[in-house]
Amino acid sequence: MRRRDLLLAGAASFVAMTAGLRAEESFPFQLSDAEWRARLDPAVYGVLRHEETERAFSSPLNEEKRAGTFRCAGCGQALFASETKFDSRTGWPSFWDFLPGAIGTKEDNTLGMSRVEVHCGNCGGHQGHVFEDGPPPTGLRYCINGLALQFVPAA
Repeated sequence: MRRRDLLLAGAASFVAMTAGLRAEESFPFQLSDAEWRARLDPAVYGVLRHEETERAFSSPLNEEKRAGTFRCAGCGQALFASETKFDSRTGWPSFWDFLPGAIGTKEDNTLGMSRVEVHCGNCGGHQGHVFEDGPPPTGLRYCINGLALQFVPAA
């Protein structure tokens, strides 16, 4: 088996393992809907809590190139290291890997297609989707809404 096939098989196993986890289920960090609304900007609330998608090329984080960590805009959980960010030319911040234990996934069959949705493993906030068209070493592209993230520069 080629290295890329092995990496994709590993990613598929991860996706299969976490596919049953739903953003509505219990997560370590929980707030009521009213608390989420009070805590978040309306656009951020729409993305994180109702799986909306921001307009492509609208996030300043798409151009962020400094060393640091990308965190969930809802709860602050560290999700992605800047070293894994790349320019996918899709209009959304993209990463080829996530920080260990940071995310969960679920099957998304909206828009007439089957995709894998990515959410914060701490609060369940919708982040975006993962696709199998990314660069080495994983071959994956975590296509993430900039509104769902906060960037914290390295010290």
